[in-house]
Amino acid sequence: MAAPPDHNGKLMILLVDDAPTNIQMLNETLKDGYHLFFATNGRDALRIAAESLPDLILLDIIMPEMDGYEVCRALKADPVLRDIPVIFITAMCMQEDEAIGLELGAVDYITKPFNPTIVRLRIRNQIELKRQRDLLARLSHLDGLTGIANRRSLDETLEREWRRGSRSQKPLSLLMIDIDHFKPYNDSCGHLAGDDCLRAVAHCLKTHLGRAADFVGRYGGEEFMAILPETGEEGAQVVAQDILQGVASLALPHPASPLGDRITVSVGIATAVAQREHAPTCLLDAADKALYQAKQQGRNRIVATPRLTC
Repeated sequence: MAAPPDHNGKLMILLVDDAPTNIQMLNETLKDGYHLFFATNGRDALRIAAESLPDLILLDIIMPEMDGYEVCRALKADPVLRDIPVIFITAMCMQEDEAIGLELGAVDYITKPFNPTIVRLRIRNQIELKRQRDLLARLSHLDGLTGIANRRSLDETLEREWRRGSRSQKPLSLLMIDIDHFKPYNDSCGHLAGDDCLRAVAHCLKTHLGRAADFVGRYGGEEFMAILPETGEEGAQVVAQDILQGVASLALPHPASPLGDRITVSVGIATAVAQREHAPTCLLDAADKALYQAKQQGRNRIVATPRLTC
């Protein structure tokens, strides 16, 4: 998925060129319309791209140590970065050079010396195309019933945050949330009421995740997942408690619940400091086991596992 707009709603562009004069010229051309990042070598470009997730990359080809073709290959091989559009800006003007860049996945090719007006127009066109692709991608990542993220989107976000956490070495928390005794609710109230219940709980979960970085989606059936980047055990407990209270405040009648006459949820929490060599499945499994324990202990409660190192 695309990175959100940066400061003042500006989209982000990464400029990669080993010549400071070229970066200065591009900066003057683009600074009024975009938030700009800069790199003068390929390795820094990959690092900054991973940290900032720009909306577009302008990439020089001829650079020492790691040329633009190598950088583009690395970008397209990374599942998090591969959808960022790349425009090559270079003095190389042979058709075979252009063909190499396009075959690698670049979306356009601008030769030096460049015309600022042409650069702005080509960037505008690619940004507009990217917006349309992002809109289609967002629609494909939404759960059709609840309007929040679907399982596919959750999996991709967890993978992305796991990778980010492995670089920052800050904790990542995961909440697995299940509506208590949902099958009896469906049986007694009907599936239309069940759909309304799922939508109401989904909206409640989204409302009670206060930070923009927090992410919630429908994991499947009556189960939801919340991903809390840079959040330790105590912070995850606070969010989970807020969710329990929020769902309780909905006061949705549940005539078939052995816990009372209102809809409730159970929450399992797992927290880890990600290690690059491991997958986030260990965190997911731990949160799922914690949720199972919450159900076994009577539901309408929170169970958290000790912090993991995985």
